[in-house]
Parts: sequence; C-alpha cells; structure tokens
Amino acid sequence: MQQIETVGGMKVACRSVTQTGKRLGLVPTMGALHEGHLSLVRAAKSQSDVVAVSIFVNPLQFGPTEDFAKYPRTLDRDVALLQQLGVDLVFVPSVAEMYPPGAKTHVEVSDLSGRLDGGSRPGHFRGVTTVVCKLLETIRPDRAFFGQKDASQVAVLRTMVRDLDMDVEIVVCPIVREADGLAMSSRNAYLNGAQRQQALVLSRSLQQVKSAVGAGERDAEKLAAIGTGTITAEPGVRLDYFAIVDPNTLEPLRDVSRGALVAVAAWVGPTRLIDNILL
Repeated sequence: MQQIETVGGMKVACRSVTQTGKRLGLVPTMGALHEGHLSLVRAAKSQSDVVAVSIFVNPLQFGPTEDFAKYPRTLDRDVALLQQLGVDLVFVPSVAEMYPPGAKTHVEVSDLSGRLDGGSRPGHFRGVTTVVCKLLETIRPDRAFFGQKDASQVAVLRTMVRDLDMDVEIVVCPIVREADGLAMSSRNAYLNGAQRQQALVLSRSLQQVKSAVGAGERDAEKLAAIGTGTITAEPGVRLDYFAIVDPNTLEPLRDVSRGALVAVAAWVGPTRLIDNILL
C-alpha cells in the first residue's frame, strides 16, 4: 500500500493505474474510520481493480463555530485498517497541499447547496464540492463511493458531476448502523452514555414515519409531523430539521406516493447528528 502526501505524487500513481486500463475506485473520507467507511472500501474493492482512499479533514466545510479543531484524527489507526482491507493507495495531503497560499477558486452548486444540511450550515457544501472536485481531478477515478447517510451531500455531488461533465460514476452505498439502529458516524465518539441512548431517537423517528407509510399514510406534512413530534419529545435532543423531500432536488414533497427521502438532523447535547431513509 502506498501512502502519498502530495497532489503531484497522487496524480502520478493514479495515472499509472488508469493508463493501463485498470478500473480505479475512490473512497473520500475525513478519517476517524468506522464500519460505515470500511463498507465503502469493500464496495470499491468489489467494483474496482485498484482502490484509493483519501483522508483529509477539510477545513472549508466547517463553519467558524463548528468542530474542525476537535474533529477526531486517528491517522495511524486508519492507515492500519486500510492496509488490512487491501487498499492500494492512501492520499493524506496537508491543508497547505490541498489549498496552497493564494488559492481563490471555489466550486458551488447553487440552490441545492442551501437545502437541508446546507441550510443549517451555510457554506458547508461549497467546501464539500470544492474539495471533492479537487480530489476527482487529482485521482480521476472511474467510480467514487459515498454513503447514503450523507444524502444531501450525495444530491449535491451528483449535480456537480453532471453539470461539469465529469467522467466519474457516483456510487452510493447503504447506511451502516449499530445493532440498536444508530447510524454510524465519526461524531458518535463525542456522545457520552446518556447521549448515546438519546441519539437513538433519530432512527426511531424515521422508523415511525416508515411505519405510518406502511399503514397507508402518504401526506408528507402529516408524516413529517410524526417524525418531528418523536424528536421533540426526547429530552436532551434539539431538532434542526425533519424533512421529506425529493432525493435528487431536495425540494419538499406534498405526497410520498412516488418515493421520498426522509431526513433528520438534530443536536444531541452539543453534537449534531444526521440520519435518513429512502421511501
């Protein structure tokens, strides 16, 4: 396994793969790897000849009051896990390598970047699309693998790739959950024991909406009220949003008969968590 720290070095390594006709898969991460990330790596290995993983805590996607400084960084452990899985290339650039002094260019998907998480975290998706665009240009994978947990991110990135005619397929893999239903997240490490139990309300609210749909309810407003009520009844949890939207445009729906993304974000103590299901 090669561990590469420079953009130039990563370009050389990746071009040597793609120029021979081998399929190159990319799993972009911010490190602090958990089973959700590892499931993406396994998917990439099953669909690629060579797998690259990037580990980069991207400052552009954190707001001024967010957790960039304390975001968990476990590089040695992450690299060991990736080596065990047979990853071929690990890209671990510094901030200065990704954003050299004087860099002035950003990539932004208008409108879509202000919905769901983008509405709660202004500028977040501009940071995401900028760094992912740079990674895709550096690595030029055939396929890039992302998790369904970040559903609004998936919608934004798919739009970016389409609009910029980027020659990459975005592959979206299912949410990986703990045995009790909690969606795996690097930020779960912030939760104490009581908060860990409180956090289960996110997945519970989604399941209650799913059950209501199974019982015949199709009105999105009524379904959202069920989810919202579940969240707000949980002590220690503060709702950010509970939304029922089109999974591609993230625009609100009135009716879920043709399918929908049901997404929730909430603070459990000081930690903001997200979850979703597709109907």
